Amino acid sequence: HGGLMSNNRLYFATLRGKPKSTANTHYFCTDDEFIYENFYADFGPLNLAVLYRYCCKLNKKLKSFTLSRKRIIHYTSYDQQKRANAAFLIGAYAVIYLKRTPEEVYRALISGTNVSYMPFRDAAFGNCTYNLTILDCLQGIRKALQHGFFDFETFDVEEYEYYERVENGDFNWIVPGKLLAFSGPHPKSKIENGYPLHAPEAYFPYFRQHNVTDVVRLNRKIYEGRRFTDAGFEHHDLFFVDGSTPSDLITRRFLHICESAEGAVAVHCKAGLGRTGTLIGCYMMKHYRFTAAETIAWIRICRPGSKEMVKVEWNGSTESPLQTSPESLCARKSNLPQPRLNLLPKHSMHEPKSSQ
Repeated sequence: HGGLMSNNRLYFATLRGKPKSTANTHYFCTDDEFIYENFYADFGPLNLAVLYRYCCKLNKKLKSFTLSRKRIIHYTSYDQQKRANAAFLIGAYAVIYLKRTPEEVYRALISGTNVSYMPFRDAAFGNCTYNLTILDCLQGIRKALQHGFFDFETFDVEEYEYYERVENGDFNWIVPGKLLAFSGPHPKSKIENGYPLHAPEAYFPYFRQHNVTDVVRLNRKIYEGRRFTDAGFEHHDLFFVDGSTPSDLITRRFLHICESAEGAVAVHCKAGLGRTGTLIGCYMMKHYRFTAAETIAWIRICRPGSKEMVKVEWNGSTESPLQTSPESLCARKSNLPQPRLNLLPKHSMHEPKSSQ
């Protein structure tokens, strides 16, 4: 039946048809229930709210009296994208609830199958993208769990889903209580081409309630920073071009802002998906020792659509904070220098490809 996930009871299988449950086996499938809303060619990983809902569903089955004597088999189809998302869900469940290591779980997922899992690609245009494996995602989940970035016993799924919607602010906590990613504010709140835009003031109540003391802008100025400072927030401009590498100076300044902020730091670029994740990732690699792949995985699970960095490792040096590893990926444009940390260009699906 494919991979055994725990003590002879929970299995994962890839099947061609829809099996009927029997006296001793319960089959279930989530392929058409938990669906990734893509930006471009990206198809996963599924976000934290979906993972939470899946874990609740599976816990209920495992604790169910009527199923107590049955093997439980989560099955998926040979659709490569649905299969990868299903494997991520049950794999993450095993890491979180069964306390299995990501490596053990991944071995179970690939046992008994000769079909490999399709890696998750990001939401950028073009072919040169950072591919994230299921193992990367499981390692990111474990690292986030170890550092207390999430706890499904207290997770507020409605709040997560409410604030990630564009009309309600379009933001996500990446490091809870410390770093929040959000879409760039506009001069005034309005609906433009059916797309809600928010003025700085729209964020004040939430920011105050959650002890956000600093706001960092990474894109060109389209609202007055004074609107935040007049309201008692610190506001910092660290512009760099979308799709480019932040310089060592920008990176060091960002880390310094985060390290000296009294409370949490809210970070935005144009859509809060490209440059924003790059710099938040630098902080995670330095302070929590996430690898580049774990960082990318966690940011994308928290905030789908986020663009990816090339492979980098924090080398502990304050002089040159980020160091490219040997397998650094290609820059999207061949004339770009080999990046230290590069994000592929992101244009929100609702926004014209205007200057950033």
